[in-house]
Amino acid sequence: MGLEEYLESEVAVAVAATAVALSPRARRVVRRGAVYGVAGALKAADLATAAARGVAQGVGSEGQAAETRDGRAAPAAPTAAPKSRRA
Repeated sequence: MGLEEYLESEVAVAVAATAVALSPRARRVVRRGAVYGVAGALKAADLATAAARGVAQGVGSEGQAAETRDGRAAPAAPTAAPKSRRA
């Protein structure tokens, strides 16, 4: 094989794949990268879901009576207490 053949993209990909398959260090790096990539994707999906729930909850409660966090209606504003008579 001449030098020109090693520079072709197909040959370069095959050489890189062979190096990764045979090298324990390269396999460890690829495996660790895959684990971190999947963990990052799961975290991003959780954040997107939480944001969507917050938006949906905000839109759903618009125009309704104010609610507390546990879903019950908020208490009405306190009225003025009657003045006590002191003798």
